[in-house]
Amino acid sequence: MQETPHIPVLYREVIEAFSPCKEGIVIDCTMGYGGHSSLLLDHNGALKLIGIDQDPTAIEFSSKRLEPYGNRVEIRRGRFSDVARDAIGEKGDQICGILADIGVSSLQLDQRERGFSYESDTLDMRMNPDAPLSAYEVVNEYSQSALETILREYGEVTNARKVAETMVQRRPFTSAKELSNAIFHLMPKGKKIHPSTLVMQAIRIEVNDELGELTRLLDAIEASDIKTLRVAIITFHSLEDRIVKNRFSKWSKNCICPDDAMRCTCGNNHSIGKVITKKPLTAQDDELRANSRSRSAKLRIFEIRRGLSE
Repeated sequence: MQETPHIPVLYREVIEAFSPCKEGIVIDCTMGYGGHSSLLLDHNGALKLIGIDQDPTAIEFSSKRLEPYGNRVEIRRGRFSDVARDAIGEKGDQICGILADIGVSSLQLDQRERGFSYESDTLDMRMNPDAPLSAYEVVNEYSQSALETILREYGEVTNARKVAETMVQRRPFTSAKELSNAIFHLMPKGKKIHPSTLVMQAIRIEVNDELGELTRLLDAIEASDIKTLRVAIITFHSLEDRIVKNRFSKWSKNCICPDDAMRCTCGNNHSIGKVITKKPLTAQDDELRANSRSRSAKLRIFEIRRGLSE
């Protein structure tokens, strides 16, 4: 675990989630620095893996880290919703598992030039450095009402209107540190996280379209015809977790008739599998002590079994 700059969260739970995958391909939609990927390959010598990332630094690092696994690994660069959809179309039932760790990596947070941290001297936050939209444009060019919506919906900032108003009055900003200092007095104190964290989170989600990416990935899985598949999604805040929870619930329902329907007319055969985790899995005490960033991580698992009896 020491050879990677990013400690993979819920590593034991991820290994267990894919233990039923005795052979086939696991898609790691958010390969990052290869932590989860290498663990899965180590624990099952019959598995192959497609690793996806849009960050060229992560691609370069993981290409070297996963090189010893030879032809068991294929690395693709791009937005995971697009690349995973294409891989599903190409590989079909060879795919036995899909993993997505929805969040920014520790190394990205720690690299101040990437602009993810409230201490950064830049305003960037792009997971793909070549993407056209950065935090600079969001903070300095979005309207006050657009900023308010982002802060409220993506950061669940309670006084989003006042924060957005202050941002517009005080801009232009050239660094995350400058922005954080300008709004610090407006943010609630006394929590375990830095007061500006939720604002930075909201901007980051907008820049990278993180909720849209997650939704499109789930759409691609739902639209596939893969018969058996383990889907494991790690999220770090309530918006992402709610999307995953609701989609897994939908996938598990046989009846899709309206709640007020007098009787079932849909055929009662719409379930594509079952929810494995009734409640999300969270980090164990020793992991929390070793990696404080795991405290917000939640893992939900779904098992697709199309046309197969339980």
